[in-house]
Amino acid sequence: MKNKKNKMQILIIVLIILFIGWIAYGYFSVRSVEQLNYKILDDSKEYEIRLIDEHITAETNLKGTFQSGGNDAFKIIAGYIFGNNKKKQKIAMTTPVIQEESEKIAMTTPVIIDDEAKDSKFSFVMPSEYTLDTLPEPIDSRVKLVKVEPYKVAVLRFSGFFRDNNYKKHKEELINYLKRDNLRFSRIISAGYNPPWTPPFMTRLEVWAVLEEK
Repeated sequence: MKNKKNKMQILIIVLIILFIGWIAYGYFSVRSVEQLNYKILDDSKEYEIRLIDEHITAETNLKGTFQSGGNDAFKIIAGYIFGNNKKKQKIAMTTPVIQEESEKIAMTTPVIIDDEAKDSKFSFVMPSEYTLDTLPEPIDSRVKLVKVEPYKVAVLRFSGFFRDNNYKKHKEELINYLKRDNLRFSRIISAGYNPPWTPPFMTRLEVWAVLEEK
């Protein structure tokens, strides 16, 4: 009986150590990663208004849901930064990873969130040290390098697993806030800041609505 109790105590200790290690990995895995620069313009409501700085992205267009399309596109863009380019050059990962829906949402209609796969644009932000001239040319023709001008977004931040239902729930929430506040937007973007193996309570996920100027 005593031996069984000792084994149980050892198992509990091991699980605690593994859990602490998981949390530590989730924290340190993104601490040194460069993040896209932005300026907070307003954080007085349930969401935040930001001005996103000029930047360069490596992007591709694919059809799929938030989850499935993102998984496929991630492999294509990751291949580019891991050396599938004409210089065989590795490029540092940055955050966030961005997925933009191609479909525009009308402000005058009810919010309808469906499961149909749609075309979307998936992007990695390139490190700020690069320009279009210094970035290596992609080998895969599906990868495009694009300079993005500054733009304004409304942002709702959340955590949890990187899943379609989690994203759709917060997308609908943000859209309803913007309709309530009579803020017009042109398109919806998702932004993820953590590797998929990060503890769900530590993840940083965001829905962005690109705001139209009044």
